[in-house]
Amino acid sequence: MAKVELKQPIVEEISNVIKDAECVLIANYSGLTVEQDTIMRKELREAGVHYKVYKNTMMKRAFAGTPCEELCKHLDGTNALAVSATDATAPARILAEFAKKYPKLELVASVVEGNYNDTAATQALSEIPSREVLLGRLLGSMQSPIANFARVIKQIAEKDSEGAAEAPAEA
Repeated sequence: MAKVELKQPIVEEISNVIKDAECVLIANYSGLTVEQDTIMRKELREAGVHYKVYKNTMMKRAFAGTPCEELCKHLDGTNALAVSATDATAPARILAEFAKKYPKLELVASVVEGNYNDTAATQALSEIPSREVLLGRLLGSMQSPIANFARVIKQIAEKDSEGAAEAPAEA
């Protein structure tokens, strides 16, 4: 079997993983211990993020002709691929949090919803809260005026009922 035939399934696997992805991120994992890498992989897996180390040449072949093609210029050294099909910020958020504990991990670049992001933009992406947190904040801000209005009405009603109880009964 030729070498190309052996590599084709790996290129297809990468292509399938990135095909419908919201976020494709490249991270340099050089310097992490096996224990640290295992902990990081567990967190990523729990968040639904596909994280795997592939050869740079395989990723270059899979990225060719896709929105991820700009990532090819970053493919040198020890790189891992983190992909999320559902949450556009999850890979960056989790890896950036992990990089705070273990500075040897670096966020290199990403493609989010078809748009290329360099290191700085990927770092900024990591600071965006998850969809659930954003929805919670939105719901809280929508409920706040209603709750305040209800509180004011209740206080007015209590004040009126106190005033009515203190007033002498007229005969």
